[in-house]
Amino acid sequence: MNRNSANKVILVGYLGNQPEMRYTPNDIMTTTFNLATNFVWRDEEGEFQERTDWHRIVAWRSLAEYAKSLKKGQLLYVEGHLQSREWTDKDNSKHFVTEVIAETLTMLGARKKGENNNGNESGKVNQN
Repeated sequence: MNRNSANKVILVGYLGNQPEMRYTPNDIMTTTFNLATNFVWRDEEGEFQERTDWHRIVAWRSLAEYAKSLKKGQLLYVEGHLQSREWTDKDNSKHFVTEVIAETLTMLGARKKGENNNGNESGKVNQN
């Protein structure tokens, strides 16, 4: 094992869809959602350009329970690590995906009146 490497992701972006919750065959809760981040730069003419990148986020267990209460459009801080996987579908096509496995989720900005953060005053949840 090489101890001179790191796999750490920190993202701040907007929830692009309602989180989708499911259970594995072993009855472990998982929630997935997409997070949009923006990259802004100046082009050669000095004009601002912007690109939106989409990130697939996966939360497990208690963090999945928290994530299922998030709403599309919320500003969110995500801390975790990258994980890549591949699979072959029923048509024998190979698929590859790289996901962010969430370790910490924190709602940023003011919540709208009436929104519940499940008793967590800070809006921050860590994976245990």
